[in-house]
Amino acid sequence: MTHTTAHDAASARPRTAPLRGRIALVAGATRGAGRAIAVELGRAGATVYATGRTTREKVSELGRPGETIEETAELVDAAARDAGSGGSGTAVPTDHLEPDRVRDLLARVEREHGRLDVLVNDMWGGNPLLDFDTRLWDIDLDRGLRILDLGVRSHVITSSIALPLLVRHPGALLVEVTDGTARSNDEYRGNFYYDLAKNAPIRMARILGEELAPVGSTAVAVTPGFLRSEEMLDHFGVTEETWRENTEAQPHWSVSESPTYLARGLAALVADPEHHRWNGTSLDSADLARAYGVTDLDGSRPDVWGYMLAEKEGGAPEVADYR
Repeated sequence: MTHTTAHDAASARPRTAPLRGRIALVAGATRGAGRAIAVELGRAGATVYATGRTTREKVSELGRPGETIEETAELVDAAARDAGSGGSGTAVPTDHLEPDRVRDLLARVEREHGRLDVLVNDMWGGNPLLDFDTRLWDIDLDRGLRILDLGVRSHVITSSIALPLLVRHPGALLVEVTDGTARSNDEYRGNFYYDLAKNAPIRMARILGEELAPVGSTAVAVTPGFLRSEEMLDHFGVTEETWRENTEAQPHWSVSESPTYLARGLAALVADPEHHRWNGTSLDSADLARAYGVTDLDGSRPDVWGYMLAEKEGGAPEVADYR
Protein backbone atom coordinates (compact mmCIF):
# COMPACT_ATOMS: atom_id res chain seq x y z
CA MET A 1 0.00 0.00 0.00
CA THR A 2 1.31 3.44 -0.90
CA HIS A 3 1.08 6.01 1.88
CA THR A 4 0.69 9.71 1.12
CA THR A 5 2.08 12.62 3.07
CA ALA A 6 -0.17 15.40 4.28
CA HIS A 7 1.08 17.52 1.38
CA ASP A 8 0.28 14.75 -1.12
CA ALA A 9 -3.22 14.32 0.29
CA ALA A 10 -3.89 18.04 0.19
CA SER A 11 -2.69 18.33 -3.41
CA ALA A 12 -4.94 15.40 -4.41
CA ARG A 13 -8.11 16.98 -3.01
CA PRO A 14 -10.60 17.74 -5.77
CA ARG A 15 -11.87 21.30 -6.00
CA THR A 16 -15.27 19.73 -6.43
CA ALA A 17 -16.69 16.24 -6.00
CA PRO A 18 -17.19 15.23 -9.65
CA LEU A 19 -18.38 11.73 -8.76
CA ARG A 20 -20.75 12.67 -5.95
CA GLY A 21 -23.87 10.53 -6.30
CA ARG A 22 -22.20 7.94 -8.53
CA ILE A 23 -22.32 4.30 -7.48
CA ALA A 24 -19.18 2.28 -8.22
CA LEU A 25 -18.27 -1.36 -7.79
CA VAL A 26 -14.55 -2.16 -7.71
CA ALA A 27 -14.35 -5.92 -8.01
CA GLY A 28 -10.97 -7.02 -6.70
CA ALA A 29 -10.16 -4.09 -4.40
CA THR A 30 -8.10 -5.88 -1.76
CA ARG A 31 -4.73 -4.42 -2.74
CA GLY A 32 -2.72 -2.84 -5.55
CA ALA A 33 -4.45 -1.01 -8.37
CA GLY A 34 -7.92 -2.14 -7.29
CA ARG A 35 -7.52 -0.70 -3.81
CA ALA A 36 -6.11 2.59 -5.15
CA ILE A 37 -8.92 2.89 -7.70
CA ALA A 38 -11.52 2.42 -4.98
CA VAL A 39 -9.83 5.10 -2.87
CA GLU A 40 -9.61 7.66 -5.68
CA LEU A 41 -13.21 7.10 -6.78
CA GLY A 42 -14.28 7.67 -3.19
CA ARG A 43 -12.06 10.74 -2.92
CA ALA A 44 -13.91 12.16 -5.93
CA GLY A 45 -17.27 11.55 -4.24
CA ALA A 46 -18.41 8.12 -5.39
CA THR A 47 -20.12 5.54 -3.22
CA VAL A 48 -17.77 2.58 -3.64
CA TYR A 49 -18.44 -1.11 -3.08
CA ALA A 50 -15.07 -2.80 -2.59
CA THR A 51 -15.03 -6.56 -3.06
CA GLY A 52 -12.49 -9.32 -2.73
CA ARG A 53 -11.72 -12.63 -1.06
CA THR A 54 -9.50 -11.54 1.82
CA THR A 55 -11.26 -10.22 4.90
CA ARG A 56 -10.27 -9.85 8.53
CA GLU A 57 -11.84 -13.26 9.14
CA LYS A 58 -10.73 -15.16 6.05
CA VAL A 59 -7.64 -15.08 3.81
CA SER A 60 -7.62 -15.98 0.11
CA GLU A 61 -5.26 -18.48 -1.49
CA LEU A 62 -2.71 -15.67 -1.96
CA GLY A 63 -2.05 -15.81 1.77
CA ARG A 64 -1.72 -12.07 2.34
CA PRO A 65 -3.71 -11.48 5.55
CA GLY A 66 -2.61 -7.88 6.03
CA GLU A 67 -4.57 -6.61 3.01
CA THR A 68 -8.34 -6.80 3.45
CA ILE A 69 -11.39 -5.31 1.82
CA GLU A 70 -12.41 -3.83 5.16
CA GLU A 71 -9.17 -1.83 5.21
CA THR A 72 -9.84 -0.72 1.64
CA ALA A 73 -13.29 0.56 2.61
CA GLU A 74 -11.76 2.43 5.55
CA LEU A 75 -9.19 4.03 3.24
CA VAL A 76 -12.01 5.09 0.90
CA ASP A 77 -13.86 6.68 3.81
CA ALA A 78 -10.72 8.48 4.97
CA ALA A 79 -9.94 9.85 1.50
CA ALA A 80 -13.52 11.04 1.02
CA ARG A 81 -13.54 12.63 4.45
CA ASP A 82 -10.23 14.38 3.77
CA ALA A 83 -11.55 15.70 0.46
CA GLY A 84 -14.98 16.57 1.84
CA SER A 85 -16.42 14.84 -1.21
CA GLY A 86 -19.23 12.84 0.36
CA GLY A 87 -17.88 9.55 -0.96
CA SER A 88 -17.93 6.34 1.04
CA GLY A 89 -16.64 2.79 1.02
CA THR A 90 -18.45 -0.47 1.71
CA ALA A 91 -16.65 -3.81 1.94
CA VAL A 92 -18.53 -6.83 0.59
CA PRO A 93 -16.72 -10.20 0.72
CA THR A 94 -17.17 -11.77 -2.71
CA ASP A 95 -15.55 -14.58 -4.66
CA HIS A 96 -16.25 -13.51 -8.24
CA LEU A 97 -15.97 -17.10 -9.44
CA GLU A 98 -19.19 -17.90 -7.56
CA PRO A 99 -22.14 -16.57 -9.60
CA ASP A 100 -24.57 -16.73 -6.69
CA ARG A 101 -22.28 -14.59 -4.54
CA VAL A 102 -22.02 -12.06 -7.36
CA ARG A 103 -25.81 -12.08 -7.78
CA ASP A 104 -26.18 -11.38 -4.06
CA LEU A 105 -23.72 -8.51 -4.37
CA LEU A 106 -25.56 -6.90 -7.28
CA ALA A 107 -28.91 -7.44 -5.58
CA ARG A 108 -27.58 -5.50 -2.61
CA VAL A 109 -26.35 -2.63 -4.81
CA GLU A 110 -29.73 -2.49 -6.53
CA ARG A 111 -31.61 -2.65 -3.25
CA GLU A 112 -29.54 0.12 -1.66
CA HIS A 113 -29.20 2.46 -4.65
CA GLY A 114 -31.22 1.24 -7.60
CA ARG A 115 -28.34 1.88 -9.97
CA LEU A 116 -24.71 1.13 -10.80
CA ASP A 117 -22.69 3.75 -12.68
CA VAL A 118 -19.19 2.28 -12.73
CA LEU A 119 -18.00 -1.33 -12.75
CA VAL A 120 -14.26 -1.93 -12.42
CA ASN A 121 -13.19 -5.54 -13.03
CA ASP A 122 -9.79 -5.89 -11.35
CA MET A 123 -9.89 -9.55 -10.30
CA TRP A 124 -6.62 -11.44 -10.58
CA GLY A 125 -4.52 -13.25 -7.97
CA GLY A 126 -2.74 -15.59 -10.38
CA ASN A 127 0.88 -14.49 -9.90
CA PRO A 128 1.88 -17.46 -7.68
CA LEU A 129 0.73 -19.82 -10.45
CA LEU A 130 2.94 -18.38 -13.19
CA ASP A 131 5.77 -20.34 -14.80
CA PHE A 132 7.31 -17.95 -17.29
CA ASP A 133 9.36 -19.21 -20.23
CA THR A 134 7.67 -22.60 -19.90
CA ARG A 135 5.96 -24.32 -22.82
CA LEU A 136 2.24 -25.03 -22.68
CA TRP A 137 2.73 -28.79 -22.54
CA ASP A 138 5.14 -28.43 -19.63
CA ILE A 139 2.65 -26.49 -17.48
CA ASP A 140 0.30 -28.39 -15.20
CA LEU A 141 -3.14 -28.16 -16.79
CA ASP A 142 -5.03 -27.51 -13.56
CA ARG A 143 -2.57 -24.74 -12.71
CA GLY A 144 -3.11 -23.12 -16.10
CA LEU A 145 -6.88 -23.38 -15.98
CA ARG A 146 -6.89 -21.77 -12.54
CA ILE A 147 -5.09 -18.78 -14.08
CA LEU A 148 -7.88 -18.49 -16.66
CA ASP A 149 -10.50 -18.79 -13.92
CA LEU A 150 -8.92 -15.98 -11.91
CA GLY A 151 -8.15 -13.64 -14.80
CA VAL A 152 -10.90 -14.32 -17.34
CA ARG A 153 -13.83 -16.32 -15.99
CA SER A 154 -14.24 -14.07 -12.96
CA HIS A 155 -14.50 -11.03 -15.25
CA VAL A 156 -17.07 -12.70 -17.49
CA ILE A 157 -19.23 -13.81 -14.56
CA THR A 158 -19.19 -10.34 -13.00
CA SER A 159 -19.95 -8.45 -16.19
CA SER A 160 -22.72 -10.84 -17.18
CA ILE A 161 -24.48 -10.38 -13.84
CA ALA A 162 -23.75 -6.66 -13.35
CA LEU A 163 -24.49 -5.30 -16.82
CA PRO A 164 -28.31 -5.32 -16.55
CA LEU A 165 -28.03 -2.91 -13.62
CA LEU A 166 -25.13 -0.97 -15.13
CA VAL A 167 -26.97 -0.17 -18.37
CA ARG A 168 -30.08 1.03 -16.57
CA HIS A 169 -28.82 4.63 -16.80
CA PRO A 170 -27.00 6.04 -19.86
CA GLY A 171 -23.41 7.15 -19.37
CA ALA A 172 -22.37 4.12 -17.32
CA LEU A 173 -18.82 2.80 -17.60
CA LEU A 174 -17.31 -0.70 -17.54
CA VAL A 175 -13.56 -0.81 -16.87
CA GLU A 176 -11.41 -3.89 -17.45
CA VAL A 177 -8.08 -3.72 -15.59
CA THR A 178 -5.32 -5.82 -17.13
CA ASP A 179 -1.60 -5.87 -17.87
CA GLY A 180 -0.74 -4.19 -21.16
CA THR A 181 -2.67 -2.62 -24.02
CA ALA A 182 -3.52 -3.79 -27.50
CA ARG A 183 -0.38 -1.99 -28.68
CA SER A 184 2.01 -3.34 -26.06
CA ASN A 185 0.64 -6.90 -26.01
CA ASP A 186 1.30 -7.71 -29.64
CA GLU A 187 4.12 -10.05 -28.62
CA TYR A 188 4.15 -13.25 -26.56
CA ARG A 189 3.90 -12.53 -22.81
CA GLY A 190 6.09 -15.43 -21.68
CA ASN A 191 3.37 -17.89 -20.58
CA PHE A 192 0.46 -19.27 -22.61
CA TYR A 193 -2.10 -18.85 -19.85
CA TYR A 194 -0.87 -15.44 -18.71
CA ASP A 195 -0.95 -14.20 -22.30
CA LEU A 196 -4.58 -15.30 -22.64
CA ALA A 197 -5.55 -13.96 -19.20
CA LYS A 198 -4.14 -10.49 -19.87
CA ASN A 199 -5.24 -10.14 -23.48
CA ALA A 200 -8.79 -11.32 -22.80
CA PRO A 201 -9.84 -8.19 -20.85
CA ILE A 202 -8.61 -6.00 -23.70
CA ARG A 203 -10.79 -7.95 -26.10
CA MET A 204 -13.69 -7.89 -23.61
CA ALA A 205 -13.59 -4.10 -23.59
CA ARG A 206 -13.55 -4.05 -27.38
CA ILE A 207 -16.52 -6.44 -27.68
CA LEU A 208 -18.55 -4.93 -24.86
CA GLY A 209 -17.88 -1.47 -26.23
CA GLU A 210 -19.83 -2.53 -29.31
CA GLU A 211 -22.67 -3.93 -27.21
CA LEU A 212 -22.83 -1.02 -24.79
CA ALA A 213 -22.66 1.84 -27.28
CA PRO A 214 -26.28 1.50 -28.48
CA VAL A 215 -27.51 1.84 -24.88
CA GLY A 216 -25.36 4.89 -24.17
CA SER A 217 -22.67 3.19 -22.10
CA THR A 218 -18.94 2.66 -22.47
CA ALA A 219 -16.31 -0.05 -21.98
CA VAL A 220 -12.55 0.52 -21.73
CA ALA A 221 -9.52 -1.49 -20.68
CA VAL A 222 -6.80 0.13 -18.58
CA THR A 223 -3.40 -1.00 -17.38
CA PRO A 224 -0.77 0.25 -14.97
CA GLY A 225 2.86 0.25 -16.00
CA PHE A 226 5.57 -1.25 -13.80
CA LEU A 227 3.43 -1.21 -10.69
CA ARG A 228 4.80 -0.87 -7.17
CA SER A 229 2.00 -2.90 -5.66
CA GLU A 230 2.35 -4.47 -2.23
CA GLU A 231 2.91 -7.88 -3.84
CA MET A 232 5.51 -6.55 -6.29
CA LEU A 233 7.47 -4.75 -3.58
CA ASP A 234 7.52 -7.92 -1.49
CA HIS A 235 8.58 -10.04 -4.47
CA PHE A 236 11.64 -7.88 -5.06
CA GLY A 237 12.39 -7.46 -1.36
CA VAL A 238 12.03 -3.68 -1.35
CA THR A 239 9.61 -1.15 0.11
CA GLU A 240 8.00 2.04 -1.10
CA GLU A 241 10.84 3.87 0.65
CA THR A 242 13.72 1.71 -0.72
CA TRP A 243 12.71 0.66 -4.25
CA ARG A 244 15.10 3.17 -5.84
CA GLU A 245 17.97 1.06 -4.52
CA ASN A 246 16.97 -1.71 -6.96
CA THR A 247 17.15 0.27 -10.20
CA GLU A 248 20.55 -1.17 -11.21
CA ALA A 249 19.34 -4.76 -10.83
CA GLN A 250 16.04 -3.99 -12.56
CA PRO A 251 16.20 -0.83 -14.74
CA HIS A 252 12.42 -0.69 -15.16
CA TRP A 253 12.13 0.31 -11.49
CA SER A 254 13.33 3.72 -12.66
CA VAL A 255 10.05 4.22 -14.52
CA SER A 256 7.86 2.39 -12.03
CA GLU A 257 4.69 3.86 -10.57
CA SER A 258 2.56 3.74 -7.44
CA PRO A 259 -0.98 2.30 -7.66
CA THR A 260 -2.32 5.83 -7.17
CA TYR A 261 -1.06 6.92 -10.61
CA LEU A 262 -3.45 4.69 -12.58
CA ALA A 263 -6.20 5.36 -10.04
CA ARG A 264 -6.00 9.12 -10.46
CA GLY A 265 -6.15 8.80 -14.23
CA LEU A 266 -9.09 6.43 -14.09
CA ALA A 267 -11.02 8.65 -11.65
CA ALA A 268 -10.53 11.52 -14.11
CA LEU A 269 -11.77 9.34 -16.97
CA VAL A 270 -14.87 8.35 -15.01
CA ALA A 271 -15.61 12.03 -14.32
CA ASP A 272 -15.07 13.02 -17.96
CA PRO A 273 -18.50 13.72 -19.52
CA GLU A 274 -16.94 12.76 -22.87
CA HIS A 275 -15.45 9.44 -21.73
CA HIS A 276 -17.35 7.63 -24.48
CA ARG A 277 -14.57 8.78 -26.84
CA TRP A 278 -12.45 6.00 -25.33
CA ASN A 279 -15.07 3.30 -25.96
CA GLY A 280 -13.60 -0.08 -26.86
CA THR A 281 -10.00 1.06 -26.44
CA SER A 282 -7.18 0.06 -24.11
CA LEU A 283 -5.25 2.77 -22.25
CA ASP A 284 -2.19 2.68 -20.03
CA SER A 285 -1.59 4.90 -17.03
CA ALA A 286 0.65 7.23 -19.01
CA ASP A 287 -2.07 7.66 -21.67
CA LEU A 288 -4.50 8.70 -18.93
CA ALA A 289 -1.94 11.03 -17.35
CA ARG A 290 -1.39 12.82 -20.64
CA ALA A 291 -5.11 13.05 -21.38
CA TYR A 292 -6.14 14.32 -17.95
CA GLY A 293 -3.05 16.04 -16.57
CA VAL A 294 -2.67 13.82 -13.51
CA THR A 295 0.64 12.82 -11.92
CA ASP A 296 1.94 10.14 -9.61
CA LEU A 297 2.38 10.89 -5.92
CA ASP A 298 5.86 12.34 -6.51
CA GLY A 299 4.68 14.64 -9.31
CA SER A 300 6.16 12.49 -12.09
CA ARG A 301 4.44 10.88 -15.09
CA PRO A 302 6.04 7.46 -15.59
CA ASP A 303 5.65 5.76 -18.97
CA VAL A 304 7.18 2.29 -18.75
CA TRP A 305 5.31 1.00 -21.80
CA GLY A 306 6.74 3.84 -23.91
CA TYR A 307 10.16 3.15 -22.42
CA MET A 308 9.98 -0.55 -23.28
CA LEU A 309 8.78 0.21 -26.81
CA ALA A 310 11.82 2.44 -27.31
CA GLU A 311 14.02 -0.40 -26.04
CA LYS A 312 12.34 -2.82 -28.43
CA GLU A 313 13.07 -0.54 -31.34
CA GLY A 314 16.77 -0.71 -30.53
CA GLY A 315 17.14 2.59 -28.75
CA ALA A 316 18.78 3.49 -25.48
CA PRO A 317 16.01 5.54 -23.90
CA GLU A 318 16.77 8.09 -21.20
CA VAL A 319 14.78 7.50 -18.03
CA ALA A 320 14.20 11.23 -17.66
CA ASP A 321 12.25 11.21 -20.93
CA TYR A 322 9.81 8.62 -19.58
CA ARG A 323 9.24 9.84 -16.02
